Amino acid sequence: MAAGSAAEVVVVGAGFGGLSTACYLADAGLEVTVVEKNESLGGRASVLERDGFRFDMGPSWYMMPDVFERFFGDFGREHTEFYELTHLDPHYRVFFRDGDQRAASGQSSGRHARDGVDQVDVTPDRAAMRRLFESYEPGAGAALDSYLEQAAETYEVGMEQFVYTDRGSFRDYLDWDVLRNARGLGLLGSMQDHVSDYFDHPKLQQLVQYSLVFLGGSPTNTPALYNLMSHVDFELGVHYPEAVGDFSPPHRETASPGGMGTVVDAMAALGDEMGVTYRTGVEVERITGERGNFTLETTQEPVTADLVVSDADYAHTEKHLLAPEDRQFDDDYWDSRTYAPSAFLLYLGVEGDVDPLEHHTLVLPEDWSDHFEKIFDDPSWPDDPAYYCCVPSETDPTVAPEGHSNLFVLVPIAPGLEDGPEAREAARDALLEDLATNVGVDLRDRIVVEEQFSVSEFTDRYNAEQGSALGLAHTLRQTGPLRPDHRSSALDGLYFTGGFTRPGIGVPMCLISGEHAASAVLEDLDDDRRIQRPA
Repeated sequence: MAAGSAAEVVVVGAGFGGLSTACYLADAGLEVTVVEKNESLGGRASVLERDGFRFDMGPSWYMMPDVFERFFGDFGREHTEFYELTHLDPHYRVFFRDGDQRAASGQSSGRHARDGVDQVDVTPDRAAMRRLFESYEPGAGAALDSYLEQAAETYEVGMEQFVYTDRGSFRDYLDWDVLRNARGLGLLGSMQDHVSDYFDHPKLQQLVQYSLVFLGGSPTNTPALYNLMSHVDFELGVHYPEAVGDFSPPHRETASPGGMGTVVDAMAALGDEMGVTYRTGVEVERITGERGNFTLETTQEPVTADLVVSDADYAHTEKHLLAPEDRQFDDDYWDSRTYAPSAFLLYLGVEGDVDPLEHHTLVLPEDWSDHFEKIFDDPSWPDDPAYYCCVPSETDPTVAPEGHSNLFVLVPIAPGLEDGPEAREAARDALLEDLATNVGVDLRDRIVVEEQFSVSEFTDRYNAEQGSALGLAHTLRQTGPLRPDHRSSALDGLYFTGGFTRPGIGVPMCLISGEHAASAVLEDLDDDRRIQRPA
């Protein structure tokens, strides 16, 4: 790069990590171009539109609203300039498939029984939640208060010391503030051990552990640090974004009216205002060169840059975009990682309503250990799966034609599974049968739109290693400094953002990862440019 000129940076991939990085670097005065393999921005947060239905194809839970507020605030903006939030009530509904109707009668506990299925709603009302927990186990209401008090402390300390602060080496943990504040956060124990200290009933353990699916782990392999997710879940709440104002993202004529696609559009519009250039339909096939002289071979013409930030999956970048001498890790390293689950997804447009499903609904088996074993220990299609239903039409009528409902059904499955037509058809039929039998909503004769998405599509569309829906799981051996770094140690001028690196997977974490990656770029430029947080 010429002396005194602005560095030219290419961001490969337009997921939340890439969009975030682009905003921070453009705000610091760099010339930023985002190149995206697919025709739309958002990475896994794609939007599918068909016959009047609009589906969020990936993330669908808007959680940790403080992280989004912080992101927009870093640029002197507010998210309300782009979208508003509806606080969902209930946050979600749970069906337990176990036939247990004991103590399930009466409205005061928030529990209901129907045809041998135990149904509960998780709401913003703490008193109602105490009654709900107490209905399963004497003393569990008070235990919930203690558990959430601990989760709130973990969230406050964990976010400040381990998430917003990027600690890339074990030496970074030898800091008095870290040691003083980290006491009792349970960095080494498992979530299962931590939760069992508070609750004996398996259903209560499931209620406070289900959010581990957002971290790609199981109760036995995820550090207890992530009990902070219960504070996110019970206290900060679950929301739904809907567009406001008149803003146009750079990659489409109008913003998506609602859902996570709206957040993608808001971030892209923000970056566009700051000078970010977005190029879709451009797949990067090779990265060569070094700091100040990179060339990216693409499916179109080559792209040159001074610096490169990859938001493509870290493993894909290393294994397929770089020459062997430019890689930090060999194939054995990537093969030895624990990947978060893939998924089998059904996107369904149906006639009529889908009561008793809520906007977010979880359907859980009596014992979910077998399902986790078939994800992490003995990869195979689950016989008795836990699964999730998202029905945005319960909140947003624009996602479906009048008189219809919009929903998708997601089953977490092991990454790398064979997902041919026979396996898919069996999974589809079993899901629709279970919805009819155990949840009470029969969709089979009312489906007017159907699309499937699974391991193969995650691999083909997103270049996802083993078809993982999320990236590297948050196991104890893949947390904090044990995750891949933002800087390449093999190729000067190459950086990484997104769910493979710190702080981890999930939309809020990827937003923060973008800030960390941008900070690394600016620090290495050594020209006194830094991310300045508004006072």
